[in-house]
Amino acid sequence: KHGDFDKLLAEGTIEYIGQDVMDKFLDAVASASVNPGVCKDSGMKVIYTPLCGTGNKPVRAILSKIGVDDVTVVACQELPDGNFPRAPFPNPEIREAFEASLELTETVPADLLLATDPDCDRVGIAVRTPEGEYKLLSGNETGALMLDYVLSQRKANGTLPAAPLAVKTIVTSVLAEKIAAAYGCELRNVLTGFKYIGEIVTDLEKNGEAERFVMGYEESYGYLFGSHVRDKDAVVASMMICEMAAYYKKAQGKSLLQVLEELYARYGFCRHGLINITFEGESGMKQMAAIMDNLRTNPPAEVAGAAVIGRRDYLNSVAYEADGEKEIRLPKSNVMEFLLADGGAFIARPSGTEPKIKFYLTAVEATDEAALDRIAVLDKAVREIVG
Repeated sequence: KHGDFDKLLAEGTIEYIGQDVMDKFLDAVASASVNPGVCKDSGMKVIYTPLCGTGNKPVRAILSKIGVDDVTVVACQELPDGNFPRAPFPNPEIREAFEASLELTETVPADLLLATDPDCDRVGIAVRTPEGEYKLLSGNETGALMLDYVLSQRKANGTLPAAPLAVKTIVTSVLAEKIAAAYGCELRNVLTGFKYIGEIVTDLEKNGEAERFVMGYEESYGYLFGSHVRDKDAVVASMMICEMAAYYKKAQGKSLLQVLEELYARYGFCRHGLINITFEGESGMKQMAAIMDNLRTNPPAEVAGAAVIGRRDYLNSVAYEADGEKEIRLPKSNVMEFLLADGGAFIARPSGTEPKIKFYLTAVEATDEAALDRIAVLDKAVREIVG
């Protein structure tokens, strides 16, 4: 009750978190910077929306701290509001969350649009094209850009540890593996759920190796740098995104879109698709179980004309590969992964919170058009396999 709260506050039993805590947090976030000071005088223009959530003050504070001064906040989504005006589904993964920001660009042209979700642990971005339009980047694309930026810049300035380590979830793009390998960085795959990334950070810290941790991320727009927290953090991610964009603009005269195209040209065009199939009621739960059982007991030998060269059964902790069976040293989870001869893949994972199965598709091709076409073919093939 409100009266009880006031009494406890007056007694000193509870107290408001002081600004000193926020200052320490912002200092910890800022310490993850790779090129301190690069944002100053970069001319970076940012439009930011906290989507009526908690990110407004900390994100604006960290951007000011690193020298990103030209930040315009979307007024109708600035303050906390559980009705979420203009974005009833305040998810930075979907375009609807950017509609108010995109309208603002008509009068306030910006280099970059940032949108943090209501609890400020995930962030999505849109980048201005040479034609003045705005392209939304996926979590896979933003994560790959940041991984390459951090590894390349820390190598250039001599701060890359002797045995760098990055972490991603098993459903996150294989592009991360290609980038990490290019810099001699160990990349670990973990199950879906950022707690698994946090556990690795904790283990490294216990062993006195926290400095090895370069970055952790997942395709659903969650990123982490540093060891100040054990979960995805949109404050440090927003800082790194803006720093990265400022560096490329100031030092190389490039946009993030140009850098992304260079990554694709270097490592192959990695495109991804997602199929959500919902099952209702008790019969639906049985149908979900039957689909997963069938994938285990009657695995496809080929998918869309590409041979299946490997299977990973995360429930039974076994990987079936050309050179025999191998143990998967991860917690058991009802997930099946199929690796294809053309570099593609698909993963089947029942949701832990909804009555649905998610199918994650991967295509790697020489051109973007070919990769997108291949995703469409895989989509059709997987739907046929699961009926």
